[in-house]
Amino acid sequence: MNFSWQTNLDQAIDARAKQVIAVRRHIHTHPEASGKEYRTSRYLCQLLGEHGLDPQIGPDGRGLIVDSCKTDCEKIALRADIDALGINDAKDVAYRSRHDGLMHACGHDVHAAILFGAILALVDLKNAGQLPWPTHVRGVFQPAEETAMGAAEMVAAGALKGVQAIMALHVDPTMTVGTVGLRNGVATAHCDELDIVLTGRGGHAARPHDTEDPIAAASQLINSLYLTIPRVTDSQDAVVISFGRIAGGKHSNVIPEQVHLWGTLRTLDTAVRKRSKNKIHQICQGIAASTGVSIDAKIVQEIDSIYNDAAIVELFRGVSGELLGPGQVVQIPRPSMGSEDFSVYLKHVPGAMLRLGTASPGKEKTPLHTASFDVDEEAIAMGTKILARSVVAWSQPRIVSGQSPKPAGLEK
Repeated sequence: MNFSWQTNLDQAIDARAKQVIAVRRHIHTHPEASGKEYRTSRYLCQLLGEHGLDPQIGPDGRGLIVDSCKTDCEKIALRADIDALGINDAKDVAYRSRHDGLMHACGHDVHAAILFGAILALVDLKNAGQLPWPTHVRGVFQPAEETAMGAAEMVAAGALKGVQAIMALHVDPTMTVGTVGLRNGVATAHCDELDIVLTGRGGHAARPHDTEDPIAAASQLINSLYLTIPRVTDSQDAVVISFGRIAGGKHSNVIPEQVHLWGTLRTLDTAVRKRSKNKIHQICQGIAASTGVSIDAKIVQEIDSIYNDAAIVELFRGVSGELLGPGQVVQIPRPSMGSEDFSVYLKHVPGAMLRLGTASPGKEKTPLHTASFDVDEEAIAMGTKILARSVVAWSQPRIVSGQSPKPAGLEK
């Protein structure tokens, strides 16, 4: 019996389903923080090497780049991230994190396992002569996504050399297994990381009049920013400023000399982004003048929004609808105010990110970045099939030549 390439590809993925889930669970059990992903990188490198591939370890021994072909050929890249978050895993499961204070609470373990499975399935079909046309893929296992530094490191290491486009997915626990979300154009927010240092004159807590209190100034600053930034922005333009860390002082009865604040500014519009940054500096200057505390406000990290390529989104739509049913492909109505350094790759090549539903039907949903986060592992095979099928569909000769892919025009 002659099967379509889609059927052959799905069967190759199903045959490795247990192995891919085992990879996910291993990574989940052994999480590593951003910038420390050495064991995870070596683990994936060894596994891929055992299957005849020649992965290259990324900068500083973190991350991987692996090609399905050794020749200098046109290819599309698939990207996954591999770092974990500083959260204590509260789940009662066999694959619970064994490292206190570290957890894969954003699905990066799932992303890595899906990329691993997709590459092996494509290599399986290539070796069996079952691919309908030349199909070449590069896997990019990226470190340090949570600190928004890893994508730039991988690009500098040559991750996009010879690459014409890039695809990725992200788990979405707000959607049930068997559904995917797509959006053209702007999909995530610009994210600017704030680093603010307030320096005053410390002293005894009983005599604040003899000090220039940086804690009092910091509280005024946070309150002013939270109240003012939304009020000077058109209510129809999204802007979110939040502080996630404050450090200052060691004793309850000592006013310190310095307070340090870390936070983020998130916007969707470039003009709003610029105005908000200017307003932050104006507010800092005003509070510094009124309190006598010097305020040094810096933007230490700038990540642009993800801008999904329309043609690749339509390719995702056709592949996902064919696999899951058209009714299971959801149009995402608004951009997320979250951020993703996948946007760094999109400065160089067109690409898109798909949202993969991972919530179990009828069960309580566990949000991203929480101690209870987990996924329904049925989604792993679905995500693997979508990415692998999308690679083959993109590689179809008429698509590589620059013509837009047909939403449902995927030859059997």
